[in-house]
Amino acid sequence: MTWLRLYQQASEADGAAGYYNRNVGVDTPEGKVNVRIPLAGADIMDVRLWREEEVLACIRPYVGQAPELRHVSDEPRFQVHHFIEGRVLDGFCPRGRSVPAHVMGDVVALMDQLTRIPEEKVPGIPAHWPACGDSSGFARLLADLTRSIHRTHVEEYRQVFADFGIPEEPLAVVDPLWDGLTPRPFTVLHADLHRKNMIVHNGVTWFLDWELALWGDPAYELAIHFHKMDYPDEQRAEVIRQWQERLPAPSTAGPRSDLDLYMAHERIKSAIVDTVRYSKQLAGARPPEREVLLTRLAKKVNAARLVWGSSPDITPERVATALAPWSET
Repeated sequence: MTWLRLYQQASEADGAAGYYNRNVGVDTPEGKVNVRIPLAGADIMDVRLWREEEVLACIRPYVGQAPELRHVSDEPRFQVHHFIEGRVLDGFCPRGRSVPAHVMGDVVALMDQLTRIPEEKVPGIPAHWPACGDSSGFARLLADLTRSIHRTHVEEYRQVFADFGIPEEPLAVVDPLWDGLTPRPFTVLHADLHRKNMIVHNGVTWFLDWELALWGDPAYELAIHFHKMDYPDEQRAEVIRQWQERLPAPSTAGPRSDLDLYMAHERIKSAIVDTVRYSKQLAGARPPEREVLLTRLAKKVNAARLVWGSSPDITPERVATALAPWSET
């Protein structure tokens, strides 16, 4: 089977889709593979630095539990990865629930492996990127994208943002604090380590979806992981303990407030980005899916409201009322 034929077969089959790619498992004479096809017209809501195939080639000598790249095509655009057997973590341990103990250790081991990649081995870093160790500059780069997303959508969503209590300047509470971040040597970051990007097989965790990988502050990796994983408190404390114990000391330097600041930014970003994303997903959603979306968005907005000093009193019913124009399309 040629690569193009493989792509055509995957294009006609059902697959699992995230925000940026669709993944289709296809059987071949040499074994099953995963065909990864970009979603046309996807809204870019995250900092993008490298192409995913560049990242996979970079990490291959250092990271064991990541997809093996088999083929890349630019026209049409797709990748072929080896197929990873197992169960998606979110399928049996959804957000808020405890994960198997080995998953926490596997996550920290991955973070440690990424600190071992020398800067000269990473793909090209653009001239505008903050210098290695400039944690404050890295954080401002993240915040600039969040600000840009807000400005892009504020006219269309002005009333919704007001109903949710999203301020006109949503980053005003965190922007003055970036200068206080501790300088830490940059590492490769996965930057999207959550339950839907982890497959567990025979007591080993595999890590998928490397398209959002960055070169940056390792404390951000831990913070965004916490934001997206929603661990129970005792497991979050255990991950911090292992992170401080296993990673090189310069990578974990600084106070706990650095993690809290990054997490505050992610909560603000999530309230903005997911208001836009969920409004589109609600269009045509069936009642069970609709209730899940409304509940999740209420939780995300309430997390941001705490950052802004407001009461976390947004209910799914208030979300439904605010987003009624999109739900009815």
